[in-house]
Amino acid sequence: MKPHDGDSVFAHIPHVPEVPLYAMLVAFSKDPTPLKLNLGIGVYRTEDGKPFLLNVVRRVERLLVNDMSTFKEHLPTTGMAEFNRLSAKLILGADSPAIKENRVTTVQCLSGSGSLRIGAEFLAKHYHHHTVYMSQPTYANHPNFFNAAGLAIKTYRYYDPGTCGLDFQGMLEDLSSAPSGAIVLLQACAHNPTGVDPTLPQWQQIRQLMRSKGLFPFFDSAYQGFVSGNLDEDAQSIRLFVADGGECIIAQSYSKIMGLYGERVGALSIVCKTAEVASCVESQLKLVIRPMYNNPPIHGASIVAAILKDRDMCNEWSIEVKAMSDRLISMRRQLFDALRDKGTPGDWSHIIRHVGMFTFSGLNPKQVAFMNQEYHIYMSSDGRINMAGLGPQTVPHLADAIHAAVTIGV
Repeated sequence: MKPHDGDSVFAHIPHVPEVPLYAMLVAFSKDPTPLKLNLGIGVYRTEDGKPFLLNVVRRVERLLVNDMSTFKEHLPTTGMAEFNRLSAKLILGADSPAIKENRVTTVQCLSGSGSLRIGAEFLAKHYHHHTVYMSQPTYANHPNFFNAAGLAIKTYRYYDPGTCGLDFQGMLEDLSSAPSGAIVLLQACAHNPTGVDPTLPQWQQIRQLMRSKGLFPFFDSAYQGFVSGNLDEDAQSIRLFVADGGECIIAQSYSKIMGLYGERVGALSIVCKTAEVASCVESQLKLVIRPMYNNPPIHGASIVAAILKDRDMCNEWSIEVKAMSDRLISMRRQLFDALRDKGTPGDWSHIIRHVGMFTFSGLNPKQVAFMNQEYHIYMSSDGRINMAGLGPQTVPHLADAIHAAVTIGV
């Protein structure tokens, strides 16, 4: 409808409510209570809840500042070549046959989100099947990346609320029922939001089923190293699929594992059947990227490349990743012990069985709301807890809140 004179041409646009997680962050920032606790948004924190910057990142940034050979000109559309090469090596392994045979094309993207979005757009343009299956539940933004590319979303069973574990049989049944050629989004490790991962033998069964059905794997890898503390071990799910010679897509993020949230550093790798196909795929990825942002930023990729190419700095980084992983495991144990010592009703052993940054607590929305109102604890309504938001000083406060929410029968 044509606007009246003096009216905004955008007057017809309705206001959209803020995403609940970000609305929660605003509420947290306005809460004056010293005991408030943010366990919502998925970022790694120090024990006292402060943003965490890795020592090796600080060191590299000082080196980059003093390096007079650095520049700020545009990168190519595909990004920094050295960063791309090292990213593929990190996720696929130094001895990957796919890399040695030039069957992998890697492009630098805007963190994990940008990698997923570029991958989705590429599949929408060049893949014959336009349905994506993703776990129920999954990261809240996952559907948006694929919907924006015009792909249809379906789900497969994944989390079993009864056991607070993996519904493996349900997952296999749903993937078995998916049409041949369908895309399947898989989280490589440290599943968000549940903290539940398949075992390596289960991954092998998933791979066998998907290959036999002709399902196409699209991996999201945002937490490599956060489960076991070992970068290679946490990439085994992906490497199983690459080892069989089949094709797949991998989105990587350096936000969590290097603490580079604000730098927006990520990579998209597509493993192909032949080097010739990989070259053609890269040429088409350029056409996807160019109208979106033309080329990626340089600073974050320079940090990652400097760390990964230097043996000493890469070793220092791996030690810091192990320390972050160990802290997450310690927080799980401390919370479980606190709830057990209080005699909180229920079985809370899933807290120590879950892995990575998150745990699905089993708390319902009313209990979460009670904990927010009475204890100033901020977390998503589905009961997901960011374990990295906890420290030894705040575990007792959370345990008190959970105990109260459970015992009063909210």
